[in-house]
Amino acid sequence: MSDTKRITASKKELLELEKGFWTGDAAYYAANADTECLVAFPQMAKAMDNADLAKTATKPNRWRDLDIELKGIIEPGSDIIMLTYEAHATRENGEPYAALVSTGYVHRVNGWKMMFHSQTPIEVAAAK
Repeated sequence: MSDTKRITASKKELLELEKGFWTGDAAYYAANADTECLVAFPQMAKAMDNADLAKTATKPNRWRDLDIELKGIIEPGSDIIMLTYEAHATRENGEPYAALVSTGYVHRVNGWKMMFHSQTPIEVAAAK
């Protein structure tokens, strides 16, 4: 994280938003994702509208034991922020999962909204 430019967004608020995307339901996604969101996963990469993205969160509490280790955060403009982190979690079936994650937020009248999200799974045994 650069010391040359102060981040004006609340890191705590953004990390709480991130945690909600891991554990929240469709209503959480609808409330906190932007009108469109660019997503990139190993099996899927595309732009999704808010309603279609919300439909992907059909199972609340699908993750547990979530640990987020922030690796970097930049604010290229007063209304855009990008963060990257390493996530470790347990799937609802008990399987461990780890990924390098990047998320972009845009500030709207009603708060920060996710407009970009990418996950690159990493080997759980090699992580940490």
